Amino acid sequence: MLLFRRILFTVLGVSIITSFYSCADNPPAKDIADTPEQLQEKIQQHLSGWMGSGENKLADSILIANKELLALVYDANEHQPLWSKNGRWLPVADSLANFINKARYFALFPEDYFDTLVAGNRRRIMADSLGKSDSRDANLWFTTDVLLTNAVMQMVTDLKLGRLPNDSISQRKDSVLAPAFYQQQLAALLQIQSPATWAAALEPQLKAYAQLKKGLHHFLETAEFKKYTKVPASAKGADSALFYTRLQTRLYEAGYLAADSVKADSITLVEGIKKFQKEAGLAIDGKAGEVTIRMLNLHDQEKFMRIAITADRYKLLPEKLPEQYIWVNIPSFNLQLMDNDTLRLTSKVICGKPKTRTPVLTSKITNMITYPQWTVPTSIIVKEILPQLKKNPGYLAKKNFSLIDGKGDEVDPFSVDWSKYSKGIPYRVVQGSGDANSLGVLKFNFNNKYAVYLHDTNQRYLFGQAYRAMSHGCVRVQEWRGLMNQILNWDSSYVQPAKNFTPVDSVTKWLNNKEKKGIAVRKPITVYIRYFTCEANKDGRIVFYDDVYGEDKWLREKYYAGK
Repeated sequence: MLLFRRILFTVLGVSIITSFYSCADNPPAKDIADTPEQLQEKIQQHLSGWMGSGENKLADSILIANKELLALVYDANEHQPLWSKNGRWLPVADSLANFINKARYFALFPEDYFDTLVAGNRRRIMADSLGKSDSRDANLWFTTDVLLTNAVMQMVTDLKLGRLPNDSISQRKDSVLAPAFYQQQLAALLQIQSPATWAAALEPQLKAYAQLKKGLHHFLETAEFKKYTKVPASAKGADSALFYTRLQTRLYEAGYLAADSVKADSITLVEGIKKFQKEAGLAIDGKAGEVTIRMLNLHDQEKFMRIAITADRYKLLPEKLPEQYIWVNIPSFNLQLMDNDTLRLTSKVICGKPKTRTPVLTSKITNMITYPQWTVPTSIIVKEILPQLKKNPGYLAKKNFSLIDGKGDEVDPFSVDWSKYSKGIPYRVVQGSGDANSLGVLKFNFNNKYAVYLHDTNQRYLFGQAYRAMSHGCVRVQEWRGLMNQILNWDSSYVQPAKNFTPVDSVTKWLNNKEKKGIAVRKPITVYIRYFTCEANKDGRIVFYDDVYGEDKWLREKYYAGK
């Protein structure tokens, strides 16, 4: 009997689909039921017919990307509607529709889940007080049921995996979710009846992510999603007048100027720029430079986009982080040393210039070196050192560099014909250890294909600057000594017997004596170098940073187009 019913519904459904979807660009004809029971049966026929058809669109050219998943779900439910029964919405359907409307609180975009269509269809049904039109239209109920189910399927992906593909450093194990997982999640939602609770269980269970969500809630409570005047990137060239006109207007719109028309060189304009720079955490110089303009153009809609991208970046991390790890965030120019979700140390850092970017990576610190030598990478030799050598071979001596041949012997740079080299040289350029060394007095080594590391610097004054994208790719650490001490202390409690670890006092002695020594780290410390353009601070507010490498801009254009 059950088999006969399925065949009957399929035959009837295909017939219905043929008549309703022969022209997907036109609204379908209504299919009015006389009774609630007949309405239920007609919706079932629509579901059966559409699932059995080769059509991936609903009426009005609504593309359903997850149809194969939907077919599994509805087939398991004998093509019964999931969100209504006999012409009445189930309570979970009301909760789900409300959740879709407020999807931004989960760093999601309501439009990805047919928010307007779902809300419009539900209003039509509920507004039909006489029960003679929309509230008895099986096609309207069927369409809305499919939209809600598809929304759930898409949410599972977006909440669990995010919208970014796995990259070369992702440690997330799940890149594709099994169909059974989607079915389990739908069943869980229908059981617990609370979309917010259900969604939270799918998200990363990391403390930093929870803080981001808390900051997102506050942001949305105060955000004004309106368009502001966009300021051109620079005042150079023929557009100088336009630049200053829009700059003044933008500062006025945000409340940094009392009027939208002031002199381009006036004290008033400079003060307005300074007010903005102070609030944005930028260098307060009163100049409308590139970084200031990029941050000024970061209005609330753009900020939400940053939050959404950052949330998805968290979803690329492993589900559980190590007990102890080092977190370097490039846009914030900051390092954090974490121990069981407790912040043990924070430090300013200097990262790579946009032309010599610090790479995003995951590795482990395995050793440290006091008073290290620096072997200059080939890329730096070609771009910076070789042009100087062609002008003056004495450049190496001024920078405390030595020229070393393949046998390990030092070569006199004046004996080399530098004019014949352009793409590289057959020598190593090594900077001797000492206080003038670019690596400073301590280097933290970790294996990676980019030949970058954490280290001290001989230019410690640069930590006083707000914008610190200044290195050739390595990460210079202001609080290198505190980081070193903590790593050694962890080693002392980890290694048995005690004689196998290096005491802090020994390293301090080597540093005082300016000795070059290698220090094995018995308990390697994981290093995460990441690119997060926003994060929550201790007050539960989201802090935004400059998109210094343009990574968020690229991601927005590729994966969040049209948002």
